[in-house]
Amino acid sequence: MTEISLISQHFHDSAQSILDNRLLEPQIEAAAKLIYASFTNGGKLMICGNGGSAADAQHLSSELLNRYKRERQELPGIALTTDASTITSIGNDYDYSEVFSKQVSALGRPEDILMVITTSGNSDNLIKAVKVAHDKSVRCIALNGKSGGELNGVLAETDLNIVVEGQVTARIQEVHGLIIHCICELIDSYILD
Repeated sequence: MTEISLISQHFHDSAQSILDNRLLEPQIEAAAKLIYASFTNGGKLMICGNGGSAADAQHLSSELLNRYKRERQELPGIALTTDASTITSIGNDYDYSEVFSKQVSALGRPEDILMVITTSGNSDNLIKAVKVAHDKSVRCIALNGKSGGELNGVLAETDLNIVVEGQVTARIQEVHGLIIHCICELIDSYILD
């Protein structure tokens, strides 16, 4: 396979993955409405994930805190993935599986939302964060992948579980990025309309 054909295959596979996940549109709209309602009630969005999903958490936080496309008020999106001192102290003193749950325990309020981003639904630290969020009466949104993993059994009926179809991590992450942009676009429209 030539380099050009490899690149072409990536473009094709990415586009097909996006099209295969169009049925998630109502869930994406519901997520944007839930986040916006939290903001209007004085809440915040806490976001976490591991690896590339941590980068997605930071991306969403920056789009909310700064702006997406249009000028608007700053919005309280907090990436729980960015404080290296907190993450390493919790990982060292307790366990890496608690790096997000301890932050949710300290920061979470009933008017808040926790978004966990994962391509498998099986990360212990995200599962623990969701459990603590429920203890704090914080609703959850999962940007999930593959079959949804163990998170399927942890999320409550009042939570949103947006499971991206597919088995290739890169394709799931690409759809997660599109979902993040859709959520930002909708929130901007709610504020500015």
